[in-house]
Amino acid sequence: MTDSATPVRLILTTAPNRAEARRMTWTLIEERLAACVTFLPGAESIYRWKGQLETADEVVLLLKTTEEHVAALEKRLKELHSYETPEFLVLKVEGGSEEYLAWLKSSVGVPKSES
Repeated sequence: MTDSATPVRLILTTAPNRAEARRMTWTLIEERLAACVTFLPGAESIYRWKGQLETADEVVLLLKTTEEHVAALEKRLKELHSYETPEFLVLKVEGGSEEYLAWLKSSVGVPKSES
């Protein structure tokens, strides 16, 4: 396990269904804003929205990217998302296998000199 010269980030978001999750994912990966997105279907969210308690069946998405792509990824996700206020939480990744981190960075276009 190693530290990353280019900080890696894990983004948490949700989608209302697999179809929207898949559509957003393909776009974000094609545009090299995310290296990989993992779907966790079957989530149930309970939250307060506009003064009312709400519940929703959702798909949780785990997006893997680098720090330099976070702002563009957030902007693009908001353009693609059907929610008025989509979840967008950024988690720092403290390390990982050298091979995986190198693959992740190359997948989003980080030059080897920063790897």
